Amino acid sequence: MRRATLRTVLLVVSAIVLLDVLFYSAIAPLLPTYVADLGLSKTQAGLLSGSYAFGTLLASLPAGWLATRHGTRLTLLLGMGLLGAASIGFGLGTSFAVLTVARFAQGVGGAASWAAGLAWLVDIAPRERRGQLIGVVLGTGIAGAIGGPVLGAVAVALGPAKVFPAIAVVAAGLAVAVAVTATRGDSPPSAGDVRRALRDRRVLTGAWLTALPALFFGTYTVLVPLRLAALGASAFAIAAVFLLAAAVEASLSPLVGRLSDRRGRLLPLRTGLACVLLACLALPRPHVVWVLGVVVVFAAAAGGMLYTPASALLSDGAEAAGLPQGLVFGLFNLVWAAGQIGGAAGGAGLADATDDTVPYLVVAVLAATTVLALRPTRSRWTGRHHRVPRRP
Repeated sequence: MRRATLRTVLLVVSAIVLLDVLFYSAIAPLLPTYVADLGLSKTQAGLLSGSYAFGTLLASLPAGWLATRHGTRLTLLLGMGLLGAASIGFGLGTSFAVLTVARFAQGVGGAASWAAGLAWLVDIAPRERRGQLIGVVLGTGIAGAIGGPVLGAVAVALGPAKVFPAIAVVAAGLAVAVAVTATRGDSPPSAGDVRRALRDRRVLTGAWLTALPALFFGTYTVLVPLRLAALGASAFAIAAVFLLAAAVEASLSPLVGRLSDRRGRLLPLRTGLACVLLACLALPRPHVVWVLGVVVVFAAAAGGMLYTPASALLSDGAEAAGLPQGLVFGLFNLVWAAGQIGGAAGGAGLADATDDTVPYLVVAVLAATTVLALRPTRSRWTGRHHRVPRRP
């Protein structure tokens, strides 16, 4: 089997990420319906929304190890199989327990797909284009978040059983593409030095700056749909808000990646953190649907600005320690999932106990503290000019 070209790998990995996020983000317009039909509290709604992230949390490092030891093909096929099974379960499920388990299984599959897919891409990509290519994949994933709310709104209108099993058909097609494209692994596995990697400031900072926007998104993707519904917005109106927000976020992601390659990781990170702070202060305020919609679009752009430079920074530091990229993106999945769970379940629970303002204030304080703590280093955390040792 010939070595896959960079363009082919980028296309396949982007399609996998697109499908995963499409299904993941379909929950937004469905959540108020499930709350009404199943009698769920905000905490239960948060648990349902966050069960994907919980599956990702548990599977992240095992998926990274599997991609490193047994190759991208096996790991990606596992991810596509779980995604297909989860879509059927979510489509046919009619109870809180079944829906939560199906979404959990999707999270496990997502951990496998993201770790193997991004590792495969980064292994064959030129280092000076790493931020840009990660940005393209993340931007494509965000494009899935554009279609996801629309898919969810269609599921509200037609019924989940008529919509979600189609995801399984597409997942099967992508599994075939992986089977004929991916090799066992595009680079020899390397044990690396995990302890050295976890002491690297870029790794620690990249991990935290992946967890923080996940905490932010996990919080508002539960609270915003419920708030919009309380203000009188329909399922299609909620879908439209999240669609527009995702479109803006998707368009920014490759641009932010290119900026981080050329000007360093620090500039987009500090800008994104400042915008997240402003968004957290603004989100609890509006009492009109369209005003809240505008704030949500700004919030999506702010949080999305952090993911690409944070993941590139994480990859840079881990590579310096010789850590395989499968484990790098397993760690990326792990910290993302931890933040998402904290936002979806913890933020919703805190809102239940107090009101919606409090969880947003928690995130605002964390963003303010982080932006003050970020300082330029001697290397300026650049993407192209900072030299790292070659992996053994």
